[in-house]
Amino acid sequence: MATPRRRTRRLLAVYPARQPPIEELVRLAKIRWRIEHDYRELKTGLGLDHFEGRSYLGWHRHVTLAALAQAFCTLLRSDPKVLSPG
Repeated sequence: MATPRRRTRRLLAVYPARQPPIEELVRLAKIRWRIEHDYRELKTGLGLDHFEGRSYLGWHRHVTLAALAQAFCTLLRSDPKVLSPG
């Protein structure tokens, strides 16, 4: 059974002291969508899930190169001077 002090800590962690404004909640929801979109792009388009090695060093190199490729693609998309394919 939880002591009163432990229960207070748990309640403070679950129930914030103030309700965040709706704009903040919308901003956080958009950030979550962006993270999920980028992760899906890393897995499907850039091969993040294709690594089948056994060493941590190999995995680390693979993930680093995939992240760099994704950063490069993001920079290309954000540059208005680059022509889009098609």
